[in-house]
Amino acid sequence: MTQTKEPAQRAGGIESRSIDYVPLTERHGKLWHLGPLWFMSNAQIATLAVGLISITEGATLPWSIIAIVVGTLLGTLFMAFHSAQGPQLGLPQMIQSRPQFGYLGALLVWLFAYVQYAGFNVFNTVLASESMSKSTGTSWIKPWHVIITLIGVAIAIIGYDLIHRAEQILTYAMLIVFGIVTVLLFTLHYPAGTFDLGHFQAAPFFGQFGVVAGYQISWAIYVSDYSRYLPPDVTVRKTFYWTYGGSAVGGAWMMVIGATLAAWKGKAFSGNAIAELKEVGDHFLNGFGDVVLVLAALGLVSVIALNMYGGSLTLISAVDSFSKVKPTLGIRIATIAFTAVLSLLGALVATSNFLSDFNNFLLLVLYLFIPWTAVNLVDYYVVRRGHYAIAEIFKPNGMYGRWGWPGIVSYLVGFIAMTPFFVVGSLYTGFVAKSIHDVDISFFIGLPVAGLLYWFLARNIDVEAETRVAREEQEELERAAVQGTL
Repeated sequence: MTQTKEPAQRAGGIESRSIDYVPLTERHGKLWHLGPLWFMSNAQIATLAVGLISITEGATLPWSIIAIVVGTLLGTLFMAFHSAQGPQLGLPQMIQSRPQFGYLGALLVWLFAYVQYAGFNVFNTVLASESMSKSTGTSWIKPWHVIITLIGVAIAIIGYDLIHRAEQILTYAMLIVFGIVTVLLFTLHYPAGTFDLGHFQAAPFFGQFGVVAGYQISWAIYVSDYSRYLPPDVTVRKTFYWTYGGSAVGGAWMMVIGATLAAWKGKAFSGNAIAELKEVGDHFLNGFGDVVLVLAALGLVSVIALNMYGGSLTLISAVDSFSKVKPTLGIRIATIAFTAVLSLLGALVATSNFLSDFNNFLLLVLYLFIPWTAVNLVDYYVVRRGHYAIAEIFKPNGMYGRWGWPGIVSYLVGFIAMTPFFVVGSLYTGFVAKSIHDVDISFFIGLPVAGLLYWFLARNIDVEAETRVAREEQEELERAAVQGTL
């Protein structure tokens, strides 16, 4: 296997590849880089807001923490298994849906993925702007929207390597600053009953569990994007461990901080924890609260860049489904800019009902991607066992077909099976959920239904024949990828 320290397809350090296969000659990086990347992607205040749900609905802090930990441990499993696909296939995440859903059928999940990228960026931009406004003592919310978006655009355009490097640097700063914040939480005085373990409420517990699991699963559409340049000999197991460890620790830590701050403030809680973070920081040292908020904003900027980067890949994949696209730096810049403008417009018109809107959005993400993650993972690990003819993924009339009915049917049936169990705030409650006191267990329905149905419908796929095609096309695949003619 030939490797180079620097990828060949670069122009002045700017990444030019997008949805195309990364040839072995351009594989680079170290496996441990995934740890800081996924730690920092989760260790920011949008994640902190995920931990607020059960406390604001009346749960005690211990049960909130248990729901957060269990939801994190389970939800992170799926995103980490997706991450392990990147080095083996050399492809970004969403383009990998074509073998299950078809060349055109994959548009179904790509549409939902793009909504997620843009939607998260709206919330992230609002939070980052409020953090910067609070730390600087100004009311310049909308100007901060623009500044933060432009910084995110610059990072996303430079691409993969800069994103990894930025997350590594921010990880060190986050460990120090939020480590101090965590210690300070033990010095606060909490309302009576905060730590009561004897008062269990199923609805807020499972609501918190579902939101946390959904948040962690929502990273599944990103993960191969940031592991695909690694050489394939890093192994599936080690890729899984580094991704799982970084994401689970960063996510659970921030969510527990969010729940603790909400429990501390009670009815006086601000709604997004920004004011509380500043208050706790300043309690330690006057002005330290501003440092906490600036770092929180920088963490959000890095995630905004991730969303622009992933949104660009998904948009290019969608366009490629209708008209063959030659991946170039120009199309990367154009699609990043489009995603940025869309997210910025959303942030500029966002309402003040942040917490309820964010909660509903997270639940929507969970519902949409539970059946997709089941289909994708069953296909990769059970049906095809990692054997794909990658060149065929880029052929409109290739062997994976234009419509992958086993994947499409399994996805739709899995989603429909979940609907009676949905609980989306005041917007919708399924009839089964109503009968069990608004407890949302849709997570436990969609996964097995979609996964098992796909396994049944795809059992006749001739994996050996597909593997032979993959071997025959491998040499030409490498040559075409290097020459940019894939």
